[in-house]
Amino acid sequence: MSNFKQFLAMSALTLAAALPMSGFAQTAMEPGKMDMSSQPATLTDGEVKKIDLDAGKITLKHGDIKHLDMPGMTMVFTAKDKSLLANLKPGDKVRFMVVHEGGKMVITSIQPAK
Repeated sequence: MSNFKQFLAMSALTLAAALPMSGFAQTAMEPGKMDMSSQPATLTDGEVKKIDLDAGKITLKHGDIKHLDMPGMTMVFTAKDKSLLANLKPGDKVRFMVVHEGGKMVITSIQPAK
């Protein structure tokens, strides 16, 4: 085979090997295309650390959020509706539902823990 044909054959093999991985990496890393719901949504246990009612935000120390494959930590969430936060105060134990919506972690339901 001529050098040019060898070059073309090697280029095609290299390109064929690289394309599937590069396509996977882009799809896997794009936030809008990530599968954030690997398990059915469930309530998560948490403790209220801080509330900003005007901004509709709540800081929770929470356990594992299994349906989002997220380990326990303390973080700020946005409430879908500010009224969800009206009867809460720091120190309250709660159970909440959170979804990944528009690039944010949004609390759609929150209730006192029993």
